[in-house]
Amino acid sequence: MSACCSGRMLAAAAPAPCRRQQRSGAAAAAAAADVVAASRPRNPLLQAGSRRQRQCSSRRSVGTRVLALDAAFPFDREAQLRRQHSQQSRLKIGIVGFGTFGQFLARRMVQAGHEVIATSRSPYHDVAAAMGVKYFTDADDFCEEHPEVVILASSILSLESVLARLPVQRLKRSTLFVDVLSVKEFPKRLLLRELPPEVDILCTHPMFGPDSGKGAWTGLNMQYEQVRIAADPERQRRADAFLQFFEREGCNMVEMSCEEHDQLAASTQFITHTVGRMLGAMQLQATPIDTKGFQSLLSLVDNTANDSFDLYYGLFMYNQNATEQLDRLEKAFDEVKARLLQQLHDKVRQQIFYGDSNQPEPRLMLTDGSSGANGSSSSSSEAGGAAAAQPLASSAAAPPSAGAAAAAVEPAGSGNGHKPFKNFLTMSSTDSP
Repeated sequence: MSACCSGRMLAAAAPAPCRRQQRSGAAAAAAAADVVAASRPRNPLLQAGSRRQRQCSSRRSVGTRVLALDAAFPFDREAQLRRQHSQQSRLKIGIVGFGTFGQFLARRMVQAGHEVIATSRSPYHDVAAAMGVKYFTDADDFCEEHPEVVILASSILSLESVLARLPVQRLKRSTLFVDVLSVKEFPKRLLLRELPPEVDILCTHPMFGPDSGKGAWTGLNMQYEQVRIAADPERQRRADAFLQFFEREGCNMVEMSCEEHDQLAASTQFITHTVGRMLGAMQLQATPIDTKGFQSLLSLVDNTANDSFDLYYGLFMYNQNATEQLDRLEKAFDEVKARLLQQLHDKVRQQIFYGDSNQPEPRLMLTDGSSGANGSSSSSSEAGGAAAAQPLASSAAAPPSAGAAAAAVEPAGSGNGHKPFKNFLTMSSTDSP
């Protein structure tokens, strides 16, 4: 074997330095450099610069922290989807009748992002502009704006005339008509009869108003019936978007037919307004010793007194169930009053006729001195018959005072139930038995 070959074999057999040794050597060299640097005089400017370099290098080594996956894209997909959904839910709503309730709805709809236009007989330009509503005094101009939804917010009494003056032919044939009246069967029949068959009809009744709904609408009832909605998906979406406005406001959505609504509303809403107006006619006033119940009655008076009498009359006139409920209310009041007077009559009769309750009941004495009131017989049947005839004759010739006393003991159930009490009060002291 030659020397050259043997040298290569020895070089290959020699072990190569491991990585750990290389690292330790580099560490030793770095430590030596630090010792040398420490022995040199320190320059504050150079130290600050090196410190900043080390900080920047450490930041670069860490890398950029990604907080959202779509942050690296030039657009926000989630924001685009939200805007798209908002645009689909956004409606162009026209309100016919910009009174108290129309303004109440318009204000909340504008806050929800809907475009609202309005028309009415009175000029409400300033009020509408203050809440972001475009107002039209001319109904033709209003209809030529082509709102997707037309809300009929007039009074119950004027709905028929308002609908007759509205130039429906200037609207789109796919327009959704919505009524928000407090009665439902009457507007349902009217809209089906007067409107073209191409338009959609949605009957609703928000069971609250500017007073009861001046705050949040959470938990307040919202009744509706989709009377006529075409099968077109776009029309279905529009009707759903309108109802979703109330649902997002927190309303309790109640799907119910107009006929059932009127039957239930007559015994709830109409009775509430009737009692409130009766108490208002009594001019009740707060006192320093009011109970919670009395305060509730005063609140009821305030809520009903703020509504016009035309609204109350409309609840009665245009709901065929209201008359029956009014009769029931009157009958219930008469029954309670009769019970009070009956109990009072019994007490007064006891005091007038018998005095102290411990005294024995007086007996009617016959002419011969025998008592016949409690079943006691006379000495003979002939005497008893003659004795019985004399009181009858004497009673026929009795003076007027005796007639008044006889009227005083009239049964409580006769007449109107309280005439006996009036007879007691009108009797003089000489007429009492």
